[in-house]
Amino acid sequence: METNQTTSDTQPQVPQGQRGLLERALNFIEVVGNKLPDPAVLFFLLMIVVWILSALLAPIDFTAQHPQTGEPIQVVNQLAGTEIANFMSNMVTVFTAFAPLGIVLVAMLGVGVAEHTGFVNAGLRKLLGMTSPKLLTPILILVAVISSTAVDAGYVVVIPLGAVMFYAVGRHPLAGVAAAFAGVSGGFSANFIPSAIDPMLAGITQEAAQVLDPSVTVNPLVNWFFMSASCLVLVAIGWWLTDRVIEPRLQKDTPIDGDMSDMPKMEPLSGSESRGLLWAVLSIVITAALVTAAVLLPESPMRDPDPGLSLFDSITSFGSPLMQSIVPLIFLFFLIPGVVYGYVAGTISGHRELITGMSKSMESMGYYIVMAFFAAQFIAAFSNSNIGLLIAVNGAAWLSGFELPPQMTVVGIIGLTMVVNLFVGSASAKWLIIGPIFVPMLMELGIGPGVTQAAYRVGDSSSNIITPLLPYFPLVVVFAKKYYKGTGIGTIISMMLPYSIALAVIWTLFLLLYWTLGLPLGLQASYVYP
Repeated sequence: METNQTTSDTQPQVPQGQRGLLERALNFIEVVGNKLPDPAVLFFLLMIVVWILSALLAPIDFTAQHPQTGEPIQVVNQLAGTEIANFMSNMVTVFTAFAPLGIVLVAMLGVGVAEHTGFVNAGLRKLLGMTSPKLLTPILILVAVISSTAVDAGYVVVIPLGAVMFYAVGRHPLAGVAAAFAGVSGGFSANFIPSAIDPMLAGITQEAAQVLDPSVTVNPLVNWFFMSASCLVLVAIGWWLTDRVIEPRLQKDTPIDGDMSDMPKMEPLSGSESRGLLWAVLSIVITAALVTAAVLLPESPMRDPDPGLSLFDSITSFGSPLMQSIVPLIFLFFLIPGVVYGYVAGTISGHRELITGMSKSMESMGYYIVMAFFAAQFIAAFSNSNIGLLIAVNGAAWLSGFELPPQMTVVGIIGLTMVVNLFVGSASAKWLIIGPIFVPMLMELGIGPGVTQAAYRVGDSSSNIITPLLPYFPLVVVFAKKYYKGTGIGTIISMMLPYSIALAVIWTLFLLLYWTLGLPLGLQASYVYP
């Protein structure tokens, strides 16, 4: 039975009176946002603005100091002869070194094979046949949240699959994009499975704390319990918003006008498809077992060689070969079952069809590659100019000058982080700027470093989904364009803004409540200092 429709009578609707003001506001944001130039041109124009602004600010001596070096921050004139020369000579390497580019392209090679052979199609049909349509949204968001364990895998895998899953059961595919994006990026820090982000942020927090007290140590899982509990809060927020606010608006105002000919239909699997899927799943299990065995072997080269680390830390360390191999593993975990499925189910007959699948996936990434080129040049110019660093340090100094009560300061840190996130995309870069200022400051107020780090993580995650400077934001635009050709930056921002506001408000209140109740924050974590 085919159920792929653009609307669904079973979808909950919010009464018009309740939706009126919000809907008009989001429509206004979408219209204004989509009147901006094409994202690729927008990044180019922003780079020009940075160049001009850096030239105007470079002669000024600022009093703000770099939090690591203690040296006054100096804006670097990007129109100076040496900087123009550097721009020209580094243009290619800036593009090829753009972190998301390699991640996206390598992962999509494997995904392309899995899609071309029919493995993804069959797997989704089987999964959707076992899942109640009413629980599709929370399950998708939970999987998206957990995907941060594999670093940035969720952007490449979960978001496009979310759209396909929603469309397959007759729901709006952009609602699937929104729900998955909210989980992957909005819930980036909320995970009950530790990931590389935990030791990375904890290391920065410890260095910041030791500015005041050299004896302080910060456990990599200092926020683990709070972030695990946050998963449930984020799923609940995303579930309600997707079904009650986002999807009804999309069904009303955003027609599906893409080519849906290759979308999966909700039809029972044939005998050959079932056999292919069974053997494909077995190949995943065998591959996972081999990887696990390789990691657990004594003196495994896939672990961090630091002898001072525990087994768990040596595996999850940000610098461990295993964590650095996440993208190649994604490639293999799609390629291997895709190949197995294709040969067992009879959907392919030779290796040339595998190359065809990879080629098709690269063709679909053409627009993203163009955007990535201009985004990489802009981000490099913005970083080199020190304008983002200046904004972050001055913002932190401005907030600290208010001398607010501890709870209000924590709320202020969340808000400041959200603002800084609009200018500095990297989670570690932001915390390197903000952490050395606020961690010691709150320690002086008697607040433990783990609380400050938790506040930062709430603010950072909540605003990820509305900042075009997020390296994967252009990729989300590309995924959405497949279903709605008019998709632009305004479309995505207006779609994600309700999630961002709700996450910021409710997650902040949840942190304050969690703190008030004295629930355990994480391992070796204390709300008070000393």
